Amino acid sequence: MVFEMDYESKLFTLREDLVHGTYTISPSICFVITDPVQREIFAADFRDRIVHHLIYNYIYELFDRHFIYDSYSCRLEKGTHFGIKRVEYFLCSCSQNHSREAYILKLDIKWFFMHIDKHILFENIETFLSKKKDKLTVDYDFLIKLIHQVIFHDSTHNCIIKWKESDWGWLPDDKSLFYSPKDTGLAIWNLTSQLFANIYLDSLDKYIKYELWFSYYGRYVDDFVIIDTDKQKLLSSISKIKFFLSDKLRLTLHPKKIYFQYYTKWVQFLGAYIKPYRTYIRKRTIGNFYKKVQEVNVCKVFDKELTQSIVNSYLWILNHYKTYKIRKKVIDNFSNRFWSQFHFTKTYTKAIPNIRKLKASEVRNLYPQWFYNGDIR
Repeated sequence: MVFEMDYESKLFTLREDLVHGTYTISPSICFVITDPVQREIFAADFRDRIVHHLIYNYIYELFDRHFIYDSYSCRLEKGTHFGIKRVEYFLCSCSQNHSREAYILKLDIKWFFMHIDKHILFENIETFLSKKKDKLTVDYDFLIKLIHQVIFHDSTHNCIIKWKESDWGWLPDDKSLFYSPKDTGLAIWNLTSQLFANIYLDSLDKYIKYELWFSYYGRYVDDFVIIDTDKQKLLSSISKIKFFLSDKLRLTLHPKKIYFQYYTKWVQFLGAYIKPYRTYIRKRTIGNFYKKVQEVNVCKVFDKELTQSIVNSYLWILNHYKTYKIRKKVIDNFSNRFWSQFHFTKTYTKAIPNIRKLKASEVRNLYPQWFYNGDIR
């Protein structure tokens, strides 16, 4: 809001700084979130987020064509629901419609964002873009200098901490940028960090797909799933992937998050429990919906628009699964105050504000142009 109060002049000033090489990155705001898990967040200044989008718009399409089909994070039309659908397809296709044996291997990279090597990342980007100069819509030297500035910026430098210091006591050192080695680690949730994560792990994707020869492989940031009919091949690949991550990317495979199971058992991926023929939403999402309903019921100030957006966001997520009875059960917990303001579609997929007839005085106040000397025109 502060930026938009005078956004035109601020955008021109930002442009001049970028063109003349005087652009500097502002301090980030640092805080910790605890839901769904404890994470350290560095929120970039709004001005810097515009630059992040600038970089993204220049390079996204070039890299997107270079990525494998089954990497799902921060890609157009390839979000969490797309990833879940692909794993459902993997299970069905690999087992030949559940007529032969197959196995699931799910792996995770330990504290991924905090251990990204900036030199490896920048070298990969520079090498790739140097071969695509003719396809860039901006000067190569300008772009590569800007990317270098964003990657090697230390988010912890002069950051504004807006959280109690005691909350950091529960955060392991390996999950904090404050304890990361020099030139290591990216701030979680920056748009560029999400894109750079895909670029950094692209070599891993291609190694698993084209050197280990696993056709049924998908990755969302640092979580990845492999499905195959050969049990021993899957088990032996764990040590190979572990070595590749350590040797090429200086990352560590999480030893406590190695999941191996027969395909008829469920696999948890992107907030869903995926089984043959059916997929269930995670119980935590349903529990969070219950909590929001209780918050709406007890809140002193009833914000109609905010309440509608919260309820419809949960209904939209639940609607991707067979959850009609669950949606109805949760919705029945709303208080009379909520029902006086809203009703739902027949299948409980959307909350809709109730419409009431307006009094003549209300119409006169809302639409004074309709009246002339007190009488309606």
